[in-house]
Amino acid sequence: MANERTYPLLPCRELDESIAFYEVLGFKRTYRQLRPNPAAVVQYEDIHLHLFGIDGFNPADSYGSVIVVVPDTDALYRQFAERLRASFGKLPVSGIPRILRPRKKFGTVTGFSLVDPGGNWLRIYQSSSIGDDETAEGLEHFVQVAARLGDAKGSEAEALRTLDNGLARFPQASKLERAHAYLYRAELAVRLANESMAKESLAAVTELGLDAEELRQVEDELAHMTALVSELASS
Repeated sequence: MANERTYPLLPCRELDESIAFYEVLGFKRTYRQLRPNPAAVVQYEDIHLHLFGIDGFNPADSYGSVIVVVPDTDALYRQFAERLRASFGKLPVSGIPRILRPRKKFGTVTGFSLVDPGGNWLRIYQSSSIGDDETAEGLEHFVQVAARLGDAKGSEAEALRTLDNGLARFPQASKLERAHAYLYRAELAVRLANESMAKESLAAVTELGLDAEELRQVEDELAHMTALVSELASS
């Protein structure tokens, strides 16, 4: 046998609301029906998602989740983020729907998460990173655990406690490790709508006194977080 395919079925509260969200991302609706049950198909290149409506469905209670493997998570994230920012007026990083930026581990992009209006998680991974299971130590380990809690589980408060414990336990960690930790702390603060904590965390990065090479390694993340904090302050 060859050319087998599997298509996920994702629940939603309002079919047209979910279709519109995916169209913002650049998906095309290829099918829609209302009877006998509301259902639709949306497609982005080789990504096919089947949606179905449920009366009284609560997106916050959704367990829907699908892994999508793509060649370049950074490029796809930038496309999605640009379209969402244009549609929402800012990048939705909390609540439903939302998008969480790609997480990096040892310099390799491992993936990002997208939560649709039905509360379904699209866990988008880079094909070359599937199966990577390197173990970090010290503060970097705490950042990775916090990211699993905040990004994969959606528990920002628990992730923040874990991150703060790591920063307290490893005050002598390298400036680069602390910069990554403070930048993720700023991101968690934005998701929790804590503007003062977000600004405080960004300021902590500046106070580290990173050299030119260290700044180069965090410049994209720093620019991303500066934009999110600015959007939070203006909302």
